[in-house]
Amino acid sequence: MSPAMDTLARLAETIAERRGADAGSSYVARLLADGPPAIARKVGEEAVETVVAALAQGPAELRDEAADLLFHLLVLLEAKGVALADVLAELDRRDGVSGLAEKAARTAERSD
Repeated sequence: MSPAMDTLARLAETIAERRGADAGSSYVARLLADGPPAIARKVGEEAVETVVAALAQGPAELRDEAADLLFHLLVLLEAKGVALADVLAELDRRDGVSGLAEKAARTAERSD
């Protein structure tokens, strides 16, 4: 596994371990206690901040906002019981498939 994937996997494990922690002393536990709708709003907020950084700020700000976005996305995955490994497997499945063809296939599946 690449160092970047090691980092994400380690972070996902830490998030899972904090599920049962005291919400008063753990930001992750507090997010998880608030539930998926609140976490999803936070992911949306971080996504907007990432877009703003990409369009109007420098590389350091984009890096920082992207890190926040990835972190909160991992918390949302944990809250919904979706393993990072499953997301990575889906990306592996898509590897080598035209993005346009893959998107068209997903759209067709959803309309069935």
